[in-house]
Amino acid sequence: MIDVLISVSSARSAALAAAGGPIPPPMKARALIDTGASHTCVDPVVVSNLSLSATGVIPMITPSTGSTPINCNQYDVQVSLVHADHTLVLDAVPVTESQLQQAQGFEMLLGRDILSKCVLVYHGDINLYSLSF
Repeated sequence: MIDVLISVSSARSAALAAAGGPIPPPMKARALIDTGASHTCVDPVVVSNLSLSATGVIPMITPSTGSTPINCNQYDVQVSLVHADHTLVLDAVPVTESQLQQAQGFEMLLGRDILSKCVLVYHGDINLYSLSF
């Protein structure tokens, strides 16, 4: 588990500013590093806190859906991984809405789409990992 910052994408921020609307502040979210997830997912609380608008709908297959996909809303967000004096900012990351917080206690699954920009080392014998970027 790691903490990340999620905010509206730069394009959404610019559109809100041009319309004279408020820009939601970045949200700190607890994220599960999930090498089995092909893409990143966020809980509806993230969608609500950032007042996101869906950019599309995609079919998603999970262990609980079996071979029948379910349609999920997709959103573009900015994800920032922050550690000490290093920050990795990824803008306009497409994320999929999925119920996570209520049942599992975190707001985000950090998938391989973001992990592909990092180096992840997991030492299973001592349950230690390092994530660098």
